[in-house]
Amino acid sequence: MDTPEQAPPPNTAATTPPIRVFVVEDQTKILKNQLKLLEGSSEITIIGTALSGETGLEEVRRLKPDVLLLDLGLPRMSGIDVTRAVKAELPEVEILIFTIFDEEDKVLEAVKAGASGYLLKGTTADKMVEAIKEVRAGGTVIQPNLARRLLKHFRVGEAPTPSTPEPAGAGGTLTEEPEGKKLSARETEILQLIAKGVSNSEAAKMLSLSKATIRTHLEHIYRKLEVTNRVEAVTEGLRKGLIQV
Repeated sequence: MDTPEQAPPPNTAATTPPIRVFVVEDQTKILKNQLKLLEGSSEITIIGTALSGETGLEEVRRLKPDVLLLDLGLPRMSGIDVTRAVKAELPEVEILIFTIFDEEDKVLEAVKAGASGYLLKGTTADKMVEAIKEVRAGGTVIQPNLARRLLKHFRVGEAPTPSTPEPAGAGGTLTEEPEGKKLSARETEILQLIAKGVSNSEAAKMLSLSKATIRTHLEHIYRKLEVTNRVEAVTEGLRKGLIQV
């Protein structure tokens, strides 16, 4: 009796549900452009939009999206206020901020309030989709140009480390660091890439590693540096002299 032919394995991409995205943008023209760019991707689905922070917060509470794309420059209830409220009530919702160059202070506040990343307005569709996937997977998105400016801002007022740090790339950590807190050569390499604004996917390609491996390294970096996100990790790395920008 012939063995029946097995059916081919299902297409994983087809069975993976798209990322549910909600967009808050008060300028109708910009909102339409964003939707036009995003609707071309089969990996995400737009479940709703709002033109104000107040309406956006109500709808996010109702729809519970995976990712919230949020404009910072909203009237009345700001993007920072929305971020704080959403993360307080729905911490599982990832927030991706849309910003412009002259909003550095607001971006810093949004990150402190719990935003997972930020993009510059005018970003291409591919970059937007990649960023959405990145934060949905637990990553943090830092655009290279903005990252450099933000890092300078973070360094203002930093208390200098009492002892002299080793040069970046010279083994990595301060001599007084406990063994369990020292970054490995690979972790230091990844931290340096993060400081340049490289995403998890880009780092994986550059180092010939899987994205899962990159995420594991990041978890180790965060634990050793006692931080919770990329911006804090890079700031601490700079303060300790582990990396350079």
